[in-house]
Formats: sequence, structure tokens, C-alpha cells
Amino acid sequence: MKKYLLGTCVLNEGEKIKRVITKLKDFGQFDILLIDDGSSDGAVGQLRHPSLSVIRNEVNRGAGFALRQMFDYALQNGYEAIFFISGNDKDDPRDLEKLIKAIEEGADFVQGSRYLKGGGFGRMPFYRRVATQFFHPWLFSLMTGRWITDSTNGFRAIRLKILKDHQVDVHQTWLDRYELEPYLFYKAIKLGYRVKEVPVTKIYPPRQEGYSKMKPITGWWSILRPLFYLGLGVKK
Repeated sequence: MKKYLLGTCVLNEGEKIKRVITKLKDFGQFDILLIDDGSSDGAVGQLRHPSLSVIRNEVNRGAGFALRQMFDYALQNGYEAIFFISGNDKDDPRDLEKLIKAIEEGADFVQGSRYLKGGGFGRMPFYRRVATQFFHPWLFSLMTGRWITDSTNGFRAIRLKILKDHQVDVHQTWLDRYELEPYLFYKAIKLGYRVKEVPVTKIYPPRQEGYSKMKPITGWWSILRPLFYLGLGVKK
């Protein structure tokens, strides 16, 4: 078993998840866990990779639920850290080296940023750029007391000792959708863990392929509410 786990989650990503798995060449550094969260397109069954394991949910349970499945798997199997890459081919696997380097240099939580010098993005809808480069990072930085340039990018790494902290509870049911990622990022900062941003590239696929499963209003509230709930002490 390797010391790192690479996790990804899909819901009917078709050819995009095939491209992601094909690009993952470094078999020596990590095992791969894919959560198939209720797909009906049959694409996951066609995947082949020497380090790939698959957990299938018969119905869609949500991004947060799938992340918890990855965390539980990683903890049960004794990995040191877990890395996350998008299942819809928006992330560049070559950037994994930057995340791995940061973990090996002592970081506990590594956040990929497309807005740091050396990062990049392409084909991003204008409203998403406004939300991800300005609105959410500003609010997130205000609530955590630390300036962050890219608070919503799911391309990140987490040392598993954070999940063992009694002040972190990822199994709360209100974290089933998009809440869990900002929840963990917030907790890592506020609990004093070593947090580092590294530049990464995120390229949105052509619009006809579909670039996100997130719905504009409910999805954005889902990633915003952990900031309010935790900041106000409504949730733990």
C-alpha cells in the first residue's frame, strides 16, 4: 500500500472521467479511489488502472457524502494524506506534484489556487470567475482571518490527522452536499493547522460537455452556509 490516496467522485461524467484516469501515470506515489455517486452512463465500468478501486452508490448521495466515503476508506487503510482531483477533467494531474511537495514539506492542508502566480484557468463562465476569484475568497478570508486566493477549488490535499481531531466532525448530515469542503478548509485554518496554497491550473471543458453539476442558487448556498454556521456558532 502507498502512503497517499488520490480520490475523485463522478456522477455521469462519461468520457471526461476516462480522460482523467488515462492521464494518471504515476502508479508509485498513490492509490486511486473513485466514488461513483449513482451514475447511470456505464463509464466507470469501462475504466482500467492498476491502482484504481471503486465504490459505487446506487443512488446519488451528494458530494459531501462521497467525500466522507473517501475519508473513511483512507482512515481504515492507514494512508498518510488524501489528494482530490476533479472527475470531470478540469484539473491538470501534473499539478499533483506541487500538492505532494507541500505535504512532504510539512503542510497539513494544501489548497490549489488558480489565482496565484503560476496558476491558471480557461473557459470559465464570467459569473463563476467573479464568484470564485472575488466574492467567496473575500468572505472566506474575512470569516477565517486569513487571506485565501481560491477558497472553492476542490483540487487540494489533506493530511489525515485533521480528520482525527475531536474538534472536526465530518459525519454531520448537514455536510452531505457541497458544505464539507469549505467546512474542512475553515476548520484547518481556525484550528491552527499548517495551511498552504499552491498554484494549479483548472480548465473548464467545452460547454456542450457540461462543466458542473452544481446548481447556481442552491449549490452556492451550500458552499456558503458553513461560513455562516461556523462563524455564528450554530454548528460545530
